[in-house]
Amino acid sequence: MSHPLGSFRNLLRRFRRDRRGVTAVEFALVAPIFFVLLFAIIETALIFFAGQVLETINQDSARLVLTGEAQGGSLSQAQFKAAVCAHKLSFMFNCNGISVDVRSYPQAGEVKIPNQIGPGGTFTNDMKYCPGRDGDFVVVRLFYEWPVIILKMLIGGDNLQYDFSNLNGSKRLLSATAVFRNEPFPTGGTTCS
Repeated sequence: MSHPLGSFRNLLRRFRRDRRGVTAVEFALVAPIFFVLLFAIIETALIFFAGQVLETINQDSARLVLTGEAQGGSLSQAQFKAAVCAHKLSFMFNCNGISVDVRSYPQAGEVKIPNQIGPGGTFTNDMKYCPGRDGDFVVVRLFYEWPVIILKMLIGGDNLQYDFSNLNGSKRLLSATAVFRNEPFPTGGTTCS
């Protein structure tokens, strides 16, 4: 009769020598980390790409103010926003979520750009629309609250300290800014308070 401890040792030796399934076990250990890293890279790239698209649209839209078209056509803030949305934003942004801020200053030293992220991670939506007169210094800004979804789902909050959101509700405030001096144009524009 064989000793029970001896048969257990034989079973253990056979288990250690058997290499079937090693790849599956290693993949099961590495796969979650790999996929979290992969999705973090994808979402980070998507956020940077969306920011660049917003920046390009801002530069194109700011030309309406720079050349005096917005002032000559007496565009309101809603009409200027419609001109921004005419750039085919729907593939990336919901146009209702775009905020437009246009401020003008007679002297370069008077330019003040307020921070739109308030206390506690809130978006302070105090947008103004003043395209100014010819020769004024103008700041045109676009904002969009981009949802950060994948990283919050996979990482589950602050576990890995990798969080791109800077607003409440797992959102990232994307902003695009154009600063320029209005060209001379015949309509002159309006003075804003």
